[in-house]
Amino acid sequence: MQNAEWRRRLRGIICFPLTPFTEDDRLDLAALERDVDKLIGYPFCAINAPAGISEIFSLDVEEAVAVVRKTAELVRGRMPVIGSVCFNTPLATAMARGMEKAGADALLVLPPYYQQPAEEGLIAYYRRIGEACGLPLIVYSRGWAAFTPEQVARLAEAVPTLEMWKDGQADGRQLQRIMARVGNRLVWIGGAGDDCGAIYAAIGIRAFTSSVSAIFPRLALAWGEAALAGDFDQLNLLLTRYVHPLFALRARKRGYEVAAMKKAAELLGRPCGRPRPPIPELGPAEVEELRRWLASCAEFA
Repeated sequence: MQNAEWRRRLRGIICFPLTPFTEDDRLDLAALERDVDKLIGYPFCAINAPAGISEIFSLDVEEAVAVVRKTAELVRGRMPVIGSVCFNTPLATAMARGMEKAGADALLVLPPYYQQPAEEGLIAYYRRIGEACGLPLIVYSRGWAAFTPEQVARLAEAVPTLEMWKDGQADGRQLQRIMARVGNRLVWIGGAGDDCGAIYAAIGIRAFTSSVSAIFPRLALAWGEAALAGDFDQLNLLLTRYVHPLFALRARKRGYEVAAMKKAAELLGRPCGRPRPPIPELGPAEVEELRRWLASCAEFA
């Protein structure tokens, strides 16, 4: 797909399946199939597997490629499949080549691990990944990998296969400046969290990633529909009533953003195993709070 086609297709919610593990900490492809089958029954605009909420950082290259392969087999072209690559240049390029063969339609590129290189190093990182495969790239601006409008413009010029930009900074002011500087050269994706949906919708973004989609697809689609319609009363109602309490719990400790979603899936009768270390499990008080939150969302079950 070319830029215009991605812009047309990526309207609404991009969903995430969680990555299930067995009791002995192996990748559980049977449980993944169960969850992906459920998600593709809903009108999401794309599926990103594995991703941050899917513990891409806890998988080795073979496991990450296996997740993409299983997802693509189940989706069968009904929506774009986005893989994710990360760690460093050799591992990310190996993932990119494997995911292309496995059926991915695009790749989300996370920042390199540990090192926080200067701009020229980052450009080389993204360029190498782009050269390793024929898939369009999505840069994920997250954490330390924050960019000025001029840096995004230079990166877009230096990496021809860069097609999309996923924001994980939740800085609406800077993102508006980036979008004004780069314009339609890239497709813009709001990706800092469901709780930022109103910010993204207000500045004109029309594609949103949703970790809530992994447990309550109907809730994710409801707020996505309100965002696309510009119905900010409904959007803010949904975010305030349902999304913000979950994200407040997730923010309580580093790693809870994954642990809370896996525990929620378990409490809903779709167990997918514990997070791999170093992600902590929820404490007893947080589990009870999560139970109450799930009960409050009963209309979306």
